[in-house]
Amino acid sequence: MLEEILKKYEVVIGLEVHAQLKTKTKLMSAAANVYGAPPNSAVSTPCTGMPGALPTLNKEAVAVAVQMGLALDCEIQPVSIFSRKHYFYPDLPKGYQISQYDRPYALKGGVSFFYNNERKTINLTRIHLEEDAGKNLHFDDRGISLVDLNRSSVPLIEIVSEPEIRSPLEAAAYLKALRLVLRYLDICDGNLEEGNFRCDANVSLRIRGASAFGTRVELKNINSFRNLEKAINYEIERQHQVIEAQEKVIQETRLWDADKNKSISMRSKEEAADYRYFPEPDLLPLRISSAYIETQKRKLPELPMARMARFVEDYARSPYDAEVLCASVDLANYFEVVAKSAGDFTMASNFIQTNVLAKIANVETDFKSFYPDAKALGDLLLKVIDKTLSLNMAKEVFEEMLSSKKLASQIIQEKNLFQVTDEGALKVALQKVLDENPGQLTDYRSGKDKLFGFFMGQAQKALQGKASPAVLKGLLERMLKGE
Repeated sequence: MLEEILKKYEVVIGLEVHAQLKTKTKLMSAAANVYGAPPNSAVSTPCTGMPGALPTLNKEAVAVAVQMGLALDCEIQPVSIFSRKHYFYPDLPKGYQISQYDRPYALKGGVSFFYNNERKTINLTRIHLEEDAGKNLHFDDRGISLVDLNRSSVPLIEIVSEPEIRSPLEAAAYLKALRLVLRYLDICDGNLEEGNFRCDANVSLRIRGASAFGTRVELKNINSFRNLEKAINYEIERQHQVIEAQEKVIQETRLWDADKNKSISMRSKEEAADYRYFPEPDLLPLRISSAYIETQKRKLPELPMARMARFVEDYARSPYDAEVLCASVDLANYFEVVAKSAGDFTMASNFIQTNVLAKIANVETDFKSFYPDAKALGDLLLKVIDKTLSLNMAKEVFEEMLSSKKLASQIIQEKNLFQVTDEGALKVALQKVLDENPGQLTDYRSGKDKLFGFFMGQAQKALQGKASPAVLKGLLERMLKGE
């Protein structure tokens, strides 16, 4: 269905992403910035909108926000202004949100990522700082809703893309890349389920080749990458039905219901004028000097795309491999230690992707306690390179290392897992296999080449999998020919 729609129509997608910053205290208050605390326990007077309570800007939040702007090649503005964004909702006790409007701290920039094995960049409109609102908790079984203000005034950056995304898959790739930058900087947990990383999608359709944008619809309440794809897919099909019925698409905000896999109309889309923005009178303009920018620039780590590019160049990895291996800082560090220790970059990459990642539930947390650690795995792969072990034997040792937490050398010694490379010993075993299977030998020599695998399997079985595959293969080929 989607493919047919996109033959005639072009989808235009822009994403607005809110990322909570990992600061000790809140953006405009000295209350602790914590997740999971008892309701209304991490609050102070500015969080609750008490009369006379004044906001105080958090310097730490400004610093990490500037780092994010620099990481995305934004133009950091020397002067930015905080404004009041007015709207009424129970979780906003002041009746307004302190945000940045016409003069944000960062403009332009872009998010780069690999898409279909090619580097792609989606340009940004802006990044601005703002405080978060509280959270409404609904107790349907009791017929009540309560307000938790722990999240009130938590520091947010809103990252607004240009409407350059052209498919649901591309939107998910963009969002993953953006989250990865935040994780590499260690300034946001990036957890969609917990709400500290939230995404709204603006979606519209236009006839292919048209220059004017269609009417956009904002999708909210998207709590996973998969749901982002589903929500956009649903909206494309919904708008297509409206347009094909020769009706008008209404500019509105719709909530995504992940349980029902559909969106629900929430309200007509507000324009900036509806919020009655005006400069926040209790905060001075935010001034960011060039020296301050340079200080924050020096704090930047190696960023995801730079590391991926280096893996392609220095370790001869494909863009796909580089992307997999750079999925977290810990995984990238793990690969580099193993690769340098073993000296065989391809073997290190393949073994990690095939065997290690099969045992890892979360690449962002599990490497801290994972064994074999990078040095131990590098030592194991060296046993393959020096032909002490075959690759299959190394996999067996790896499984034992997982459970016993022992070194590879200790397991090899205890289980006598030394690869047999001596041609004399291999010849004896092969001759016995040939003698025990005269019918298969006759068939092979009459042209049934596929029986070669049978003889290899029987020989490895006889040698308990300890034979060097390369040596065994060459020797078997000669013996089957009667040499």
